[in-house]
Amino acid sequence: MTVVAQEGRTRMLVERLAETRIGETFNQYRSPLLRERLRVYLDARRDAPLVLVGEAAGYRGARVSGIPFTSERQLSGQGPAEATATIVHRVLAELGLEEDVLLWNVVPTHPGTLTSNRRPTRAEVLGGLPFLEEVARGRTAIPVGRVARGVLGGPYVRHPAHGGAAAFRTGLVLSCAGRASGRAGRATSTAAGPSR
Repeated sequence: MTVVAQEGRTRMLVERLAETRIGETFNQYRSPLLRERLRVYLDARRDAPLVLVGEAAGYRGARVSGIPFTSERQLSGQGPAEATATIVHRVLAELGLEEDVLLWNVVPTHPGTLTSNRRPTRAEVLGGLPFLEEVARGRTAIPVGRVARGVLGGPYVRHPAHGGAAAFRTGLVLSCAGRASGRAGRATSTAAGPSR
């Protein structure tokens, strides 16, 4: 598929997502800025062999930034920071996997309020599946947390929230061993090192 065709598919996916209602979630992609950010991000990661799949957009993360596992502060230097986003990006950088990983959520929109998250309902999980399937096609999907494991099956990486940073890092190293652009060997060799 040509780059132009891939960019067209990405644009269509983002537009469909912006028009979709997923249960009672907040659809941040109705914002033109967040749609464009997501489109640019997906185009930049089009060749990423791995997709890290979380539960849902968080109120300090993708609800504000438009990018899964990413806070506005990481993108613009302003706005809220988010602990999970900070941990995920730090670990990916330490392991040299940033360019090899696309970040996504089972439910790409935000279940919760401006100041809180809630677990997505079964209907919301089902509503997010068509987008997950399209984004994950041709990639190795690694579930982060139990909701994502429930959808994707198999072993999962512990979510980094609530004291799970070290277990997240270890799980990511084990899940990525031998899968990403030859850098996984370097990632595996650091598995026994200290969790930073």
